[in-house]
Amino acid sequence: MRSKESVLNGLSLLALGSLVWTCLVVPVMAQEKVEKSNMELVGYNDLQGRDAHHITVQKQGERWIAYIGDESRGQPKLNTLTGQVEPGGTSIVDVTDPKNSKFIAHIPGQDAANGGGSAEYVRTCSGSDLPHADKSKFYLLRPFGFAAWEIWDVTDPSRPNRLVVIPTENTERPWWECDTGIAYLIGETPDWNPKAKLIDGMDPPKEFWSHDADAHVLIYDLSDPTKPVFIRGFGLPGQQVGSSVPHPIVGPHTVMSTGPKGNRVYIGNGNAGNGIVLIVDRNKLLNGPKEPTDENLRYPVIGRIDLPPDMGANVLFPLLQMPLPEFAHQTDGYVKDFLAVTGQGHKQDPYCHQSRQMLRIFDITTESKPVGVSTWTVPEASGDFCKRGGQFGTHGTNESFTPIYYKRVLFVAFNNAGVRALDIRDPYNPKEIGYYIPAVTKNTDEVCYGSGKERQCPGIAIGTNHVDLDDRGYIYIVDHSGTGMHILELTGPARKLADFAKAGAPADIPSM
Repeated sequence: MRSKESVLNGLSLLALGSLVWTCLVVPVMAQEKVEKSNMELVGYNDLQGRDAHHITVQKQGERWIAYIGDESRGQPKLNTLTGQVEPGGTSIVDVTDPKNSKFIAHIPGQDAANGGGSAEYVRTCSGSDLPHADKSKFYLLRPFGFAAWEIWDVTDPSRPNRLVVIPTENTERPWWECDTGIAYLIGETPDWNPKAKLIDGMDPPKEFWSHDADAHVLIYDLSDPTKPVFIRGFGLPGQQVGSSVPHPIVGPHTVMSTGPKGNRVYIGNGNAGNGIVLIVDRNKLLNGPKEPTDENLRYPVIGRIDLPPDMGANVLFPLLQMPLPEFAHQTDGYVKDFLAVTGQGHKQDPYCHQSRQMLRIFDITTESKPVGVSTWTVPEASGDFCKRGGQFGTHGTNESFTPIYYKRVLFVAFNNAGVRALDIRDPYNPKEIGYYIPAVTKNTDEVCYGSGKERQCPGIAIGTNHVDLDDRGYIYIVDHSGTGMHILELTGPARKLADFAKAGAPADIPSM
């Protein structure tokens, strides 16, 4: 017969074991149900279980079409429309009725299993906006893995037709000005190939370089998408052959332009750390000296933000001409320009051992002297996010300038913490007003890290990777773990911050 002490010890061990089991299991199970505040689900599409990376929603006549770029690590999936098993590419979904979205086409990308990169990014333009395009058509720009940029005719989105291939390497997030046709692609070309420029004692060892360090910006005139015209290459001094300065360890990962009216191009280098943000005069960039010398690469740069090793610049979003009620009585300084910067956790291990990427807002009113004014993150304890598996940290914000939300509500894709809605009317104090974390499904991938004895699989988790908005006010999020696309709307008090009187109005990016 056991003693009372042994029984109590046994019960204590049982309780401790139960507590440990609860700590291990409950966080994973938590995402088996939706977690939400002031946001509701309107519609859903499983995207054939594909790992989604980026989404762009385009109005085409009376239809609304979502174009989704697949994640590079995604495994080939069955395309139920064709009966073929296809590598990740571009998924096309009719979201005219968001409650009943229809998967209408899939364009395969480069096979990731053979060293490719699927087709992670997608931009679209209407021919009626492009200066020299067929006015009756719609066009899609996407990478073909890491090998090329492609332009497709998607006038009939269920039957896309490839028009042009622009060979390159090392593709990253592009921008396409639909009103001018100027496109800022990211890639790597032989004339800039840093592998040919090795200066002893100056270049850092290659193992310290970011995965985007070999890339630079390739600027094209795509005003007639069938006849691309190369304008110039652009990057950081040191990236080009013949430079007198050390090669930087990061390169461009994202570009955003405000077009001729705003006359600014924002370039983010280093998505996961050692971030460098460039604020560039667009006119000088396009019309200035184009030979890639150190001096010419510095010429159009107005401002530069060098971030520390733990901060990346994955997505940039300008918040221009922001009225600040707190300072309304001042003779100046009551209207300012800001830039939202989000990093992306790259190769994160489980349990948050690496630096968390967050949202940071910079005052760029004096562009040559930008200053950080606020930092925002989801509190980890609010959902035990470090125990859920997957990544915990920002990936990016919405890139839409729809007047329903612009300068009022900013949406942040936060990986296993879903999408978060922020009141950014006071950029010095961004405040969360809503969130939506989808439930995992049978398609949600288990996220594992490391290999061999160091391999860890902490659980199945949501991976909200990107968020886009349409001019009706719907919010679209996609998941890099195969969970699909969720179409959402703001509800409750959060909805009052949106300006739905401007639904359907064209986006108008203000000048500086």
